[in-house]
Amino acid sequence: MAAALSLVFAFIGAAAAQESDIALKEGAGKDKAMQCVTCHSLDYIQMNSPFLDRAGWNASVAKMINTFGAPIPKEDVEIIVNYLVQNYGRPSVK
Repeated sequence: MAAALSLVFAFIGAAAAQESDIALKEGAGKDKAMQCVTCHSLDYIQMNSPFLDRAGWNASVAKMINTFGAPIPKEDVEIIVNYLVQNYGRPSVK
């Protein structure tokens, strides 16, 4: 049992160390987008960037607010989406 707990704590420590290396790109709206860390790690943004265009980021932010209850003020939504699209958005297919 003690060995299993040691392994769990080692894994948690390694994950926390990797998280500290993740930082959002500089840009207008970064300060508002940092609100996302209230609910999840920054790697969520980087992991989803190859897949989400403006519509995808809009849907993702709306889901975080409406489904998961993210405490994001309505006036920050467009700023956050614009930041995510500009810095982590997949180009829209036309």
